Amino acid sequence: MSVTTGTKSESGLGETVRVVIHALIIALVIRTFLFQPFNIPSGSMKATLLVGDYLFVSKYSYGYSHYSIPLSPPLFSGRIFGSEPNRGDIVVFRLPKDDSTDYIKRVIGLPGDRIQMKEGLLHINDVPIKRERLSDFIGEDPCGSEATARVKRWKETLPNGVSYETLDCVDNGFYDNTNVYTVPAGHFFMMGDNRDNSTDSRVLSSVGYVPFENLVGRAQMIFFSIGEGEHAWMFWRWPSAVRWNRLFTIVR
Repeated sequence: MSVTTGTKSESGLGETVRVVIHALIIALVIRTFLFQPFNIPSGSMKATLLVGDYLFVSKYSYGYSHYSIPLSPPLFSGRIFGSEPNRGDIVVFRLPKDDSTDYIKRVIGLPGDRIQMKEGLLHINDVPIKRERLSDFIGEDPCGSEATARVKRWKETLPNGVSYETLDCVDNGFYDNTNVYTVPAGHFFMMGDNRDNSTDSRVLSSVGYVPFENLVGRAQMIFFSIGEGEHAWMFWRWPSAVRWNRLFTIVR
């Protein structure tokens, strides 16, 4: 009897190990080829994305580079099944200056485009984009302080018809007037929706033009969101801390 019991125990342990291994393999495949979760740690994409948003990023949208693989081993260069992003997509990418760091911004410039800011208005290929004033944004201050703030809000429409909201913390901010940026072949120009509080492609020394290879995926859906300063693991605070109206919303 004791021998039989031991055999059953060993069999049960082996089955458990196999189930765990299979689950890990499935999770690895999903994370590498389908979807990867990310959370938003800064306010550079307010009010589209808020600090405390958790979202799924589709890995298949632009094909796969070695940055698609966990730990990013340099197994190959370029992209497999590559498909360029559309203007207006919100994209997670590896920072060109430090490819261990993930950034999330909106694609504004495509290869060959000329991008310039004039008095806070975005110009693409020497043409100002359509911009319309909306009611002020009121909420967690997108400009850097911890207080609730009222900030100018605009609706921008890109040449391909994609519309989104931007915030304008100050008039004549540091990057409200720039030189012309000419996007190199195989690269993209990224900007944050929170224009005066975003380190993006306008800052050539920190971000600059983003190589196609550095794209990780496209932001698709917010699956969880918790108030700024709260911790997701404090589940007992969820009734008041979770932003229930943001759950399962599509990122645009």
